[in-house]
Amino acid sequence: MMVLDKKKVVVGMSGGVDSSVAAYILQQQGYEVIGITMKIWPEMNEEDFENTGGCCGLSAADDARRVADKLGIPFYVMNFQDIFEKKVVQYFIDEYMAGRTPNPCIACNKYIKFDELLRRAHQLGAYYVATGHYAKIIYDKEIDKFIIKKSNAAAKDQTYALYNFTQEQLRHTLMPLGEFASKEEVRRIAAELGFSTASKPDSQEICFVKDNDYGKFIEERKSDKIVPGNFVDTDGNIIGTHKGIVHYTIGQRKGLGIALGKPAYVVDIIPQENKVVIGTNEDVFGIELLAEQVNFIHLDKIQEGFPVQAQIRYHAKPVQAAIYPLEKDRVRVVFEKPVRAITPGQAVVFYDGDILLGGGTIVKKVR
Repeated sequence: MMVLDKKKVVVGMSGGVDSSVAAYILQQQGYEVIGITMKIWPEMNEEDFENTGGCCGLSAADDARRVADKLGIPFYVMNFQDIFEKKVVQYFIDEYMAGRTPNPCIACNKYIKFDELLRRAHQLGAYYVATGHYAKIIYDKEIDKFIIKKSNAAAKDQTYALYNFTQEQLRHTLMPLGEFASKEEVRRIAAELGFSTASKPDSQEICFVKDNDYGKFIEERKSDKIVPGNFVDTDGNIIGTHKGIVHYTIGQRKGLGIALGKPAYVVDIIPQENKVVIGTNEDVFGIELLAEQVNFIHLDKIQEGFPVQAQIRYHAKPVQAAIYPLEKDRVRVVFEKPVRAITPGQAVVFYDGDILLGGGTIVKKVR
């Protein structure tokens, strides 16, 4: 059995400013840092690389290598294409084909960054992996467990996408940026160090989807399976034709291609009937949902009506709710007030103040 070195850490370097500064901070703290860029996407032509950017762009590995050279740390590009295709890209496509709206960043964190990357870090003898996420991992002596807390930089907090962590993964993970009060502080450090990534813009879109046109991306993969169907109203009356359910998500108003003389919103998608249900803004709201594949980070069990603040999309504010446990890692979540666009496939994430409790995948809005 390989002995892991507690002073050795593999940093996932995306070619951005956050992971660059994370590597520097850990080096300053006395760790032996190894930089790794994960090659997750097949070769593209030069123009497509330029348009995609983010952690998949042609310049990402070059930017990360330049930072590693400046820090004097070993740097490797490792191939993660197969597992990324299977666990992130295929999942993304399958979810849209099933009428759900996936969150690929959550899948990438679960299966790639804190599972496969950790496994490879161990192969290099490193005890830890580290990333440039804005979140805090803290060991709580009272409960003898690790907990995740929100970043000090509230505007950049990324805990919503981290609810799948296990205690074993947390034991081996470092997130040094959680203590920073703002992204500007991180950029300032990068600039002072002369990092080429200092002024690099944040990656905003899905990294593997060109121009954020996810409908076109799926059509290129599943053109024979995407067929037009009916728009129906909430009473089931046919009111128009849609271009395939992969092009729609709950709460959507723009790009419907249907004129009803009043604002129209997607309120439901029925994949087995290839229908998209259209209603009013009021119809988009709900007060209760069902979630599955629920993971709690440091809680062994919860009681009926367990109070939390629940968040149902990345940039939404957590709101007061109660959790009711069901069988097989499923829960019912009841909100204090109606919330907008409960969307199957998205995550519902639970907090107690600034402490991340866990989360799961939304199955449906309970009517």
